[in-house]
Amino acid sequence: MNAAPPKSNSTNSVAELFWVFLRLGLSSFGGPVAHLGYFRAELVTRRGWMTEAAYADLVALCQVLPGPASSQVGMGVGLLRAGGWGLIAAWLGFTLPSGLLMFAFALGLGRLGDLGGAGWLAGLKVAALAVVAQAVSGMARNLTPDAPRLTLAGMVAALILVFPYSWVQPLALLMAGGLGWRWLSAPEPAMSDSLNAPVSRRAGAALLLFTLALLLILPLLAAVSGRADLHLLSVFTRAGALVFGGGHVVLPLLQAGLVPDLLDASTFVAGYGAVQAMPGPLFSFASYLGAAASTGLNPGYGALVATVGIFLPAALLVAGVLPFWSSLRLRPGFQSALAGLNAGVVGLLIAALYTPVFTSAVQSGAGGNTGLALALIAYVALSAWKLPPWAVVLACAGVGALAL
Repeated sequence: MNAAPPKSNSTNSVAELFWVFLRLGLSSFGGPVAHLGYFRAELVTRRGWMTEAAYADLVALCQVLPGPASSQVGMGVGLLRAGGWGLIAAWLGFTLPSGLLMFAFALGLGRLGDLGGAGWLAGLKVAALAVVAQAVSGMARNLTPDAPRLTLAGMVAALILVFPYSWVQPLALLMAGGLGWRWLSAPEPAMSDSLNAPVSRRAGAALLLFTLALLLILPLLAAVSGRADLHLLSVFTRAGALVFGGGHVVLPLLQAGLVPDLLDASTFVAGYGAVQAMPGPLFSFASYLGAAASTGLNPGYGALVATVGIFLPAALLVAGVLPFWSSLRLRPGFQSALAGLNAGVVGLLIAALYTPVFTSAVQSGAGGNTGLALALIAYVALSAWKLPPWAVVLACAGVGALAL
């Protein structure tokens, strides 16, 4: 099975990407780690768009890049299948539902009140626990089949659990890659397992240089012109480019750039609470902030500028680095490092399975043992009954509303 079909820019291919990722954007609850589980179930297991190894390679790449890892994985899949328009279609489909919901919340849907204790939200967290557990078990079988790689996964998981800082995650993955390069032996993969990006190295280098220039020039343009939209774009682009370790890390960066000059603290916190109940990427918080910020801009325009700004570095980086990644991973020496890096991804998922997924869904959630029992049933439904993740999510939400 090919890791990625030949590049196609057909309307049908782009439209298919949009609809597949729109469905994922409507049903992927639980944060970036859970999103990777949903992606794997839909794109690898169900549709066969990528092999397990190719998917793990793409996840590993996006974990060491700054930006929202799950959104970057989706962008990478879109780029591999249908070029630049495929990247845009995958991003737009995955982001549109939560972005529109957060924009609506900024326009007044905050009357719903505090959603933190809602039973249906507790059910969604339980569903995320089952999805991540299934992803961990499936990826572990394929990526940590022997004692050395399982040991690397355990080391990465332990390191992240003991030192729960955002910068530790990419550092731990790089450590796993270095140890793999030194100690592991891995066969060179078939060409069909590679990530053949439809971007040349020259174009990739140009995209990386453009990203750097954008980060340097935008603040100067905003300061010189005094334009509110350029200032907003600068704040969100800088935040999106400096995030390592998941979407939650972007919050202090955004708070520093917006509060109190453009937004009061209570409005900021209210939006943060609401985005926890949304499907799709946490970065859709930008849609709320762009609409709610006191910039003098039309709320719709502000939301658009902020949303594009926070995701733009992620898109440029994944498109710029992917052509080099595809070449590097085919070198025999690099394969050993990649085997270690893939084992590290399993360790990352193991650590995340405990915190924040398990601790949020069971330890701190409503229902106690009831929540854990529901998670076990959901895991069996996914693994043994092969039910689609969206059906399990809806069922858990319904049960949660009644029992949690």
